[in-house]
Amino acid sequence: MSQPLATASQADVNESIIFPPGDIYSDEPPLESDLHREQIDLLIRLIKWWWRDRQDFYATGNLTIYFSPNQKKSEEFRGPDFFLVLDTEKKDRKSWVVWQEDGKYPNVIIEMLSDSTASVDKGLKKQIYQNTFRTPDYFWFDPNNLELQGFHLVDGQYQDIVPTESGWLWSQQLGLYLAVSLGKLRFFTPDRQLVMLPEEEANQQLQQANQQLEQERQRAAILAERLRTAGIDPEQIF
Repeated sequence: MSQPLATASQADVNESIIFPPGDIYSDEPPLESDLHREQIDLLIRLIKWWWRDRQDFYATGNLTIYFSPNQKKSEEFRGPDFFLVLDTEKKDRKSWVVWQEDGKYPNVIIEMLSDSTASVDKGLKKQIYQNTFRTPDYFWFDPNNLELQGFHLVDGQYQDIVPTESGWLWSQQLGLYLAVSLGKLRFFTPDRQLVMLPEEEANQQLQQANQQLEQERQRAAILAERLRTAGIDPEQIF
């Protein structure tokens, strides 16, 4: 009777496979709170809407970045709360696999601080993003106490981004300011205008339309009163 062939363990098989692009699933733990999740979702929606006509970027959050030099998903991975990669294809992904993305790392990373992650975000992750990722712009934000700090890579070292008098931080990679507004981290244009969500834009347009209608109503009322003063009945004009 022939002997059965020796087989490798499933773990060994998985480690030896070179996965096709996008076939490595993200492996991130649950977020700290609803507040953290909502803030991350807000940033993703904002930048996608602001750059809705562009096809050369990838923005996401709480998604694993695999960057092992051995191309193994069990080695060297991190999951920033928000990150953006420039000069890449705009498409959905299950994770960001550096060796399948032309060696690209994020251009911008934003971490959401919490009691359980703050020391890592300010220490180990900052070092990884500086020394390995070489990510040009790194920010951290605490959704609870609204702490905001930013760094820009200069000659291989992170330097503090000096805030404006209003506490705003400029991101060279985004071409936008980061600042806290109504308890949320938001993006602002170079001329200090709020980057809005589509529903916020629609609401603003509605408010402007209502204001214009009110102004026209007031002008009509003033004209009608002047006509009456002149002995003319406004109702008889039309």
